[in-house]
Amino acid sequence: MQKLLPLFVVALGVFLADAATTSLDGIYSLVQRQIPQHENSFTFSLIAGGGDSFVISDSEGDSGGITVECTTVSACARGLYTYHFNTVTFDYTAAFWNFDQWELELDWLALRGVNLPLAWVGYEYILVQVFQEFGLTDADIASFLSGPAFQAWNRFGNIQGSWSGALPTQWINDQWALQQQIVQRMVELGMTPVLPAFTGFVPRAMSTLYPNASIVNGSQWEGFPSTLTYTTFLEPFDPLFTTMQKSFISKQQAAYGANVSHVYTLDQYNENDPYSGDVGYLANISAGTFASLQAADPEAVWMMQGWLFFASEAFWTTERIAAFLGAVPSNDSMIILDLYSEAAPQWQRTDSYYGKQWIWCELHDFGGNMGFEGNLPELVTGPIQALSNASSMRGMGLTPEGQEGNEIVYDILLDQAWSSTSIDIASYVEAWVARRYTVQDLPSAAQEAWTILSTTVYSNSDPNTQATIKSIFELAPDLSGLTDRTGHHCTEIPYDTNITIVPALQNLVQAATENPLLLSVPEFMYDVVDVTRQLLANRFIDVYNELVSTFYSTGVTAASVKNAGQPLLTILSDVDTLLWTNDNFLLSNWILGAINLSDNNGTYADYLEYNARNQITLWGPDGEINDYASKQWAGFVGTYYYDRWNMFITYLEDITQNGTAYNDTAIQTVMLNFGKEWDTQTYSLSATVSGDTMSIVDSLIQKWL
Repeated sequence: MQKLLPLFVVALGVFLADAATTSLDGIYSLVQRQIPQHENSFTFSLIAGGGDSFVISDSEGDSGGITVECTTVSACARGLYTYHFNTVTFDYTAAFWNFDQWELELDWLALRGVNLPLAWVGYEYILVQVFQEFGLTDADIASFLSGPAFQAWNRFGNIQGSWSGALPTQWINDQWALQQQIVQRMVELGMTPVLPAFTGFVPRAMSTLYPNASIVNGSQWEGFPSTLTYTTFLEPFDPLFTTMQKSFISKQQAAYGANVSHVYTLDQYNENDPYSGDVGYLANISAGTFASLQAADPEAVWMMQGWLFFASEAFWTTERIAAFLGAVPSNDSMIILDLYSEAAPQWQRTDSYYGKQWIWCELHDFGGNMGFEGNLPELVTGPIQALSNASSMRGMGLTPEGQEGNEIVYDILLDQAWSSTSIDIASYVEAWVARRYTVQDLPSAAQEAWTILSTTVYSNSDPNTQATIKSIFELAPDLSGLTDRTGHHCTEIPYDTNITIVPALQNLVQAATENPLLLSVPEFMYDVVDVTRQLLANRFIDVYNELVSTFYSTGVTAASVKNAGQPLLTILSDVDTLLWTNDNFLLSNWILGAINLSDNNGTYADYLEYNARNQITLWGPDGEINDYASKQWAGFVGTYYYDRWNMFITYLEDITQNGTAYNDTAIQTVMLNFGKEWDTQTYSLSATVSGDTMSIVDSLIQKWL
């Protein structure tokens, strides 16, 4: 994602979060990092006042400059009670980040007013210490922890163990060291980190060590084999749970300080139904969970994602939800993240979560997919309507599964959080484009491109397609079932490419022609590549349909199948060539990011690379969530998607030539085996960009418009 510096604006707001620090050093450091040429232009001062608010004014005197008066440190960076991150973002986007990348991300969050970020990194370090304290051996623990690219789902209790070898101690230690830096920076920026807590998910050996404890197994998740799911769960009403919770939080407090945060993220039923649906049982679970937090930290606030109430709606009836939430004393002792408010809000059917505090959240970006999608009208009206109708709503948040583009969607939501009335989208987009493309005499064509996109592509009101659109070329090739999918693997394009993407791209190219200075603006070049990428991804549907039609036509020949298949391969080759021109779209960023954490340990590097490759391809040892976290990256399109489709087209040619029937099982087995082979390879491609973006885009426009 491109990180942009927004213009400072005057805004006032009153929200819940207390500043984590009263030192302004972190804010001055932020200015030095992000706009060093203006580091002497800003003066910050803390003033008395309620909540998080700030006022900006011109500095007095001849020197000029800007004075920012704020009630909290977070407000100095533009603060409000805003939550950021989904637990899975830590794997889909940030699994292999170093501190340089985290530093940029935290600055980006601070400048957009986020003051309640999730802080999961390094969780396993303390968890291992707790497990050891309670008698579990290294082998017991190793059988439980998952690989680096899949830790989020181990933390959720969806999976246990690893299909790539035991989680190395070096990874655990290095991530813990990274977490120290992250939490320190969050505090410097006035943020309140949301820290993890003990969830109750434990290695299977706990049942043997504590035969009288209340320990059950969870449900199967996403078709994973029994060795890797049915996670063991220590029930919170068992006294052992509280003892382990106190051990975990006390160790965490010793590391960070007792008052860094009192907000704890704790999710126990993410796509994993409880052992019983009895309302008394559910009440005992939540009461025991909160009691354990309060025993460890009397000021504890339990934050949980509300995704379970949507994903398992058949189980979580309103009666069960009321029992589960109602057993936690005091409405201000919980914060519920209404995780998918933009498409499937749960706050209405739960009567505003029965009085518990909750945050209106935008989910978006399933699996870190890269297709264009957004609903700007909902983002500027939904939260305002909720605020006027739900007394327990306390803020707004972003909870994307990944963070791979579509930045206007995230920006407008965080800006809407600072307005008591709905933002005017047209005016907002005009100002957003002017900030994004910082050149004098910005051509109107650049504005027109985003006017088109914002009123069409980014005004999608269909909840069935409000997941980031995935190109069908990212899915395992087949003769059916690829197009018009809805839900998490959404491939249905909810707009007409010819009256949206095409004119938007034409306008961007026209803008560069009118003002070549745009070619030196990284954000502009990123957008040109991104819009062209989306054009080609959409055009792939057309040529795919032609291939299917040809294969089933009367008198089909191997030659006609080959001819119909060639445009698919041409598009894939063109996509790869295009993406190689921009550093933001390289597979090497992902894989080398993993390898570079190995400290030149070859065996460890191979382990990390396998994790990186497997997540974006098979997502499991045997393709259990195949292609869910797919990406359109240079080097990936060319060595994975191109090869799969080439094999598929060749297969169709062969069976047409031989007069044999199409065997879906056979070809999917070939694709699975290819994926397994690709996942075990080591990276050997270039890590630098190549080709001239505009000349390549010009040629692609001639070919595919």
